[in-house]
Amino acid sequence: MTEGSTPATPPVPPQKRKRRRRQPGSQPGSQPGRTTQNIHRNRAIHVPDGHMAIGRIVGMHGLNGELRVELHTDFPERFAPGETVWLGEALTAKTIQTAREHKGMILLALDDVTSRDEAEALRDEWLFIPEDAAMELPEGEYWVHDIIGLAVVDEAGQPLGQVTDILQTGANDVYIITPAAGVNRDKELLIPAIAEVVQNVDLSSGTMTIRIVPGLIDE
Repeated sequence: MTEGSTPATPPVPPQKRKRRRRQPGSQPGSQPGRTTQNIHRNRAIHVPDGHMAIGRIVGMHGLNGELRVELHTDFPERFAPGETVWLGEALTAKTIQTAREHKGMILLALDDVTSRDEAEALRDEWLFIPEDAAMELPEGEYWVHDIIGLAVVDEAGQPLGQVTDILQTGANDVYIITPAAGVNRDKELLIPAIAEVVQNVDLSSGTMTIRIVPGLIDE
């Protein structure tokens, strides 16, 4: 899972948006426990339980160990000098020495990474934070990983399928639904994340209720 959010409407009471508690064996800086494979931007991420991915190291910059980091968070301000990130599935704690934006990415200097060769050795590693360090979300927004996997039903409670991915289009997010048997002629459903369509999100029951508007489903 990544620290990416998605709006969903209507808003629900805050207690329905609580994040999972951290699992045993995944305390910051400890040896990792279990990992869960997630797919994000068509790339597999093995995320240690109780953690969230916030960036991927895609290369180095310069000769002094600076890292080019692809953002996988909606909150780039968390990459600030003095903050701690956890490197790779081993969850090695690293302190950020410097951070600056560069061409849509973040250039980071981490403690104990001081040469180009040391930086190159970290290419494709992921940076994580504990779930309980995640930023608070505004009312009516959810973590992407909370939405993916929800069962989708219509207002009569009839099953329509399951959320399997989210497209961020700019205007509004679109939920990709793998249909239940016989729904939409067994083709993917594209559900806009707008109040007219999304009637309720209940994380406690793992369901999303939608209103079927004209043109949404191919009968």
